[in-house]
Amino acid sequence: MEIKIYLSEQRLIVEKALEQYMLASESEQGVFAAHIEAMRYSLFAGGKRIRPILCLAAGAAIAHRPTPDTELLPIACALECIHTYSLIHDDLPAMDNDDLRRGKPTSHILYGEAGAILAGDGLLSWAFDLLSNKNSTSLPAEKRLAIIHHIARAAGSLGMVGGQALDIAHENQEFPFETLRAIHKSKTGALITASIMAGAIAAGAGLSQQEALHCYGEQVGLAFQIVDDLLNATATTEQLGKAAGSDASRGKATYPAYFGIDASRDTAKTAVNNALIALKNFDEKADPLRDIAKYIFTRSH
Repeated sequence: MEIKIYLSEQRLIVEKALEQYMLASESEQGVFAAHIEAMRYSLFAGGKRIRPILCLAAGAAIAHRPTPDTELLPIACALECIHTYSLIHDDLPAMDNDDLRRGKPTSHILYGEAGAILAGDGLLSWAFDLLSNKNSTSLPAEKRLAIIHHIARAAGSLGMVGGQALDIAHENQEFPFETLRAIHKSKTGALITASIMAGAIAAGAGLSQQEALHCYGEQVGLAFQIVDDLLNATATTEQLGKAAGSDASRGKATYPAYFGIDASRDTAKTAVNNALIALKNFDEKADPLRDIAKYIFTRSH
């Protein structure tokens, strides 16, 4: 499989679904539609769509009947809404204070801080509307509830929110490895793992399959964040689409800051290998997951 072709094709599927499920800025709310314009600006500003693609790939990896797009795509779109909300809020002046995201002005630069906060809030809430609305997906309520549980924990105080709080609290401070590991596992790994688990649950994965995919998700999430840290330290602003070197300038707790570049790269490679081992009992339907893990290690932006 040519992974770049696969990712491009899957990204187009996700983009089409996002257009289908996302609110239109010219909504019936009239004067209140400005916040929807801000939501759409960040949601459609580009991006790899890795989390929704992982959801779709996990569903396809399960050895049961193929999972219809009508069941998985609303979940995939909800995951991208949550991820985009987190980026909007991360970029705020009170958080990471970034002016660029994906090579474009960040939400608060165009819509102001209040507008950006509301856009993030709107995307997070809309995600759970998609996940819980029986008109969005034909999944039975029990599966939808299990998926909502995984995603809510990953997005909340035990996941992304907790990881971001730790990240901010340990800027320009010495930190133990346990803190670094907790930041990475919560801030990035939690939603990546939940994306995979959502696809697996929707497709009817058994307990052993869920356990294997959960392990895969944790290892891929670790590799993804380490590579992000490495790129921030070694790539240019043009390559990244956001400020390069910002982690070091803010004294962020990162693997390169703790272990150095080479050792961090080795750790990311080990995480990818562990992710592949977790899939050892899956057949060729899991090849997209295998190839995504390898791609995460070799990506340049």
